[in-house]
Amino acid sequence: MLSRCIAVDPDTFAKEYWGRQPLHSNSVSLPRDFDDLLTARMVDELIAERGVRAPFIRMARDGGVLARDDYLGPQGFGAEMPDQVDSAKVLAEFSGGATIVLQGLHRLWPPVIDFVRGMVDDLGHPVQANAYITPASNRGFDPHYDVHDVFVVQTTGRKRWTVHAPVHRDPLSSQPWTDHRTAVARRAHEEPVLDIVLEPGDALYLPRGWIHSARALGETSVHLTIGVSPVTVRDVLAAIVDEAGIIDDLRASLPLGIDLTDRADTVAVVRTAMATVVDEWQNRSEQWTTGAAEALVARHADRTRPEAVRPLATVDAAGSLTTETVLRWRRGLVGDLLPAGERVELRLSDRTIGFPSFCGDAVAAVMTGSEVSADRLPGLDSVDGAVLLRRLLREAVVVPVRADRGCSSGAEGSTSMRRHG
Repeated sequence: MLSRCIAVDPDTFAKEYWGRQPLHSNSVSLPRDFDDLLTARMVDELIAERGVRAPFIRMARDGGVLARDDYLGPQGFGAEMPDQVDSAKVLAEFSGGATIVLQGLHRLWPPVIDFVRGMVDDLGHPVQANAYITPASNRGFDPHYDVHDVFVVQTTGRKRWTVHAPVHRDPLSSQPWTDHRTAVARRAHEEPVLDIVLEPGDALYLPRGWIHSARALGETSVHLTIGVSPVTVRDVLAAIVDEAGIIDDLRASLPLGIDLTDRADTVAVVRTAMATVVDEWQNRSEQWTTGAAEALVARHADRTRPEAVRPLATVDAAGSLTTETVLRWRRGLVGDLLPAGERVELRLSDRTIGFPSFCGDAVAAVMTGSEVSADRLPGLDSVDGAVLLRRLLREAVVVPVRADRGCSSGAEGSTSMRRHG
């Protein structure tokens, strides 16, 4: 999916642009347009027919966010919840120049769900998607920076983007642009790094921290912002620090009577703590590293979510499974296969599934992400293979390949799984 958003090869993007500088890719150099993801007609369908609720929608005008009552309300018998989109109110505000923001489309809209899942596979970082629908000749937000990287893909209309260099490079999620409001406003009056018009099919990559604003031109503009929350070196250090909690000396209280108002005393405390950390690292580096890595894996799995399963179709698939039924590992699912006496255990984030040890090679084959069927599993005959795959289906570990090809790209992408022992 990354290749759809960039006009250079992925290696060049990784070395020269990722986290470093913007990249404008026009529709001439990109392989295709983005009409399959979100068009004006699709936006109307989401607002008028899909029962969108807050916080999956918000609206903004002239740099400020509108009150929810301006575009939300109950929708009659059987839909009395007050946080549902009111299409008539949206029309009134949109006609008056307000921008519609559809948030979390990676949880709502099937084409975007598949696209974002593919971006996670390609980038290795958590990804989400919002849509911005701006009336002709209007803007939604003041110049600002984001605390995540973004890929802007223009699907409908044209939008002028003005991009300025950062005033605070690589901001963390706890460092929003409002912390530097004055500097941002001052920078926005300087010569821009980019002043471009995105046409349908164009894309723009902006690393976090780059200041930007956008204005629709002579027609309604629809664009998707694919947000990427990069895992940083600080995240790795935080996982290491959390893992340090297992070490007695690092949980010990500081000496009684210390004066943390005295700079020299405080510096001495910091140095002592750092020396203890160095000593413990030398003694426990493997244990510490492994624990921190496990924490990062769990955090990533929690933030990216595996692909959704279809409960009714899965039950049907399990009931009608034959030796030729083709299945694959559920993309994005993290699991460990570990020996447990005379059994093997598949440990997932929320549960552990046990199998007889003779199933180990077959489960390991499933975990590679390759397409499998009951008659092609190592160590099992077709009958036992069918029993195993039927259980993995009901446990939401594998998904039917033929079923998902009808509603998604069917791209295999990478999977998240590990084996030990």
